Amino acid sequence: MKKTLTILAFLPVLMISAQVKNDSTKTKDIAEVTVIAKKPTIENKADRTVFNVANSSILAGNTTWDILRMTPQVSMDSNDNLLAEGESVTVYINDRKTVFTGKELKDYLKTIAADNLMKIEVITTPSARYEATGPVINIVLKKMENEGIKGSVSLTNTQNTKNSQYANFNLNYHKKNFTETLTGGYSDNTYVMKNYNENFIEQNNALTKIQTESTETGKSPSFSTTSELELNDKNNVGFIFEYSQSKRTSFSDAYGENFIANNLQDYYVKTQNLTGLNRNLGSNLFYKYYDKEKNKILDLNAGINYSSVTDTNEHLINSSTSSIPTGIRILADNQNRDYYFKADYSQPLGKSGSTIEFGGKTSYKNYVIPYDYYGLTANNWLEDLSRSNDFHYLENLNSVYANFSKTFFKKLETRIGLRYEYIWFKVRQDIGNIEKTDAYGTLLPDLLVKYPLSEKSDLTATYKHNIWRPWYSEMNPFELPMDNGTYMRGNMNLKPNPNDRFSLKLGLYKKYFITASYWYSNQDYWTTYFKDGDKTIQMEENFPGKVAKYGLNFNTNQQFLKNKLNVNLSLNLNYTDNSDFNAQNNLKDAKDYFTNFGGSSNISYNNLFNKNININGWFGLFSQNYGNSYGNQMNFFHNISVTKIFPKTQMEASLQMFNIFQRPVFDVTTYTPIGTFRNSTKADWYGFSLTFIKRFGNQKVKENTKTNVEKDGGGSKE
Repeated sequence: MKKTLTILAFLPVLMISAQVKNDSTKTKDIAEVTVIAKKPTIENKADRTVFNVANSSILAGNTTWDILRMTPQVSMDSNDNLLAEGESVTVYINDRKTVFTGKELKDYLKTIAADNLMKIEVITTPSARYEATGPVINIVLKKMENEGIKGSVSLTNTQNTKNSQYANFNLNYHKKNFTETLTGGYSDNTYVMKNYNENFIEQNNALTKIQTESTETGKSPSFSTTSELELNDKNNVGFIFEYSQSKRTSFSDAYGENFIANNLQDYYVKTQNLTGLNRNLGSNLFYKYYDKEKNKILDLNAGINYSSVTDTNEHLINSSTSSIPTGIRILADNQNRDYYFKADYSQPLGKSGSTIEFGGKTSYKNYVIPYDYYGLTANNWLEDLSRSNDFHYLENLNSVYANFSKTFFKKLETRIGLRYEYIWFKVRQDIGNIEKTDAYGTLLPDLLVKYPLSEKSDLTATYKHNIWRPWYSEMNPFELPMDNGTYMRGNMNLKPNPNDRFSLKLGLYKKYFITASYWYSNQDYWTTYFKDGDKTIQMEENFPGKVAKYGLNFNTNQQFLKNKLNVNLSLNLNYTDNSDFNAQNNLKDAKDYFTNFGGSSNISYNNLFNKNININGWFGLFSQNYGNSYGNQMNFFHNISVTKIFPKTQMEASLQMFNIFQRPVFDVTTYTPIGTFRNSTKADWYGFSLTFIKRFGNQKVKENTKTNVEKDGGGSKE
């Protein structure tokens, strides 16, 4: 292994040496080289980091979810929740907020082929234009600008623990003032996960050890279409329709042992079987007015989103204390509907360089989540009507905002924003006739100031007040069995989490960026556990107490050898003060102070040996501390891909190897008032894949640009 790592370490040096020599020699092959002008892989702007991936070999064989995992400043926890600089994020696609989060978001983004990506924006300090839930990730898809038909077809085979296949197509037609885009895909994936849990209850010195292995398969077709008509040079209308579904099956075996004072009391074996179908449907009707001469923009959007889950989940338990097996069957038929209307307008004010932007949004959610509960009696499933239940969630959210941008003294760029949100929601559980209604309004200010210190440097200061609201599923009190023998329940009394963030970003030579940040909150909600008889229940709970985080981030993007070699390095250091949080919540053994380290590097080399060979490597090192959970080890991720382009036939072949030297393990311990709970998950993101892509037509794309100060780059003009 040491020899292999040594060879890999010197491989870039050997490639550079060979490339330098080859560049000085004229060859016949050079006439066939396709040269594509492109932006740097990573761009640092005043309030965001932009990951430009449109022409990168990193896209081949990946989905949008895979690329998100390799995006600078982005990480995720053991439940597949996306984080930016350690904070939960809201995901937008083409500046349109997605309705999904957590595992639902992961499943949806895995249906979008990465080949459709233009860039990913990680907005750490979003303006008032964005709905306020902390940092924002905006996924920008490609938009073709040339006439005629063009597109691509790709086939991917991936070998993890099991074998998986993925195919997708992308068609674009543009004629004069009309553009039509069609994308579709089909995946047949199999994932194997291994879990180890240690649940320790302090009161009676009880310890439960659980080992679980699960296999999940999914057959997932997806389809989307975008139609856009240019009425004239200022007015556009269009319609977006998206559909995806996943027919999934899951099987797992869990073996649990119960100890008291290190003495084995009993054990059990639990088998879980799940079959289900998930459907997601999204629509968006939009109108855009854009006066390029006066830089006036009006965006109107209306849409309906629908998602459903229909599944059967069975759990059979054989215990050493009983010769009669017990069991639970849960039938789900969830129906979620979202309706929204959104308007945004911006224009310059006179000749002073000022810009005003304002708008608003109204949305309505109607979610119905029924669960039918069955118990196993004499080998027959009998419904328990006292435990079957329907959960209803209704929400109306209205918001208005305004941003004002102005440059003073031809140097000092400013943006001030204010957003007001008013939410009304009702949660209801049929059994017991439990109902809760609440409503409140929130003011959410933000500020950005940017000043050039010299011709080579500038300084940007930002402030943002955020509020993170509970997700509807976190409020559903229905008790769901988990694969490992424990249970999960929602909490109807969860409160929102307001928080504030300050930051300073120093840009040097447009290549070096250092950001210092301070974030704090006086309350939050995190995962906790409690005992209910012989059951261990996992639930989200309100946690009072101040949490303060101090962050330091360094990022640089370098290009060498006539821009053929692109290297990006990002380093993150965060120090968290949890002392007040731990004291108020009786988390006696939790760390009062801890440090998170994260680092990642993207290295790409284009046109190796003038043979249209692109090499890309991504390497990431991340700790796993968040909230009242602390990581037991750091994770090292790596993804190496080699892509060969055949310009005459517009074909590509790509070999991708991911985490081949070390398989990721998400290993965290959660501290609660009753004890500690360790969860170690060995992820299935490792192995290799082979992808073949056939392109046709002119692949030139265009990008929607804005002149807002929030889009401006860090570092002064060169």
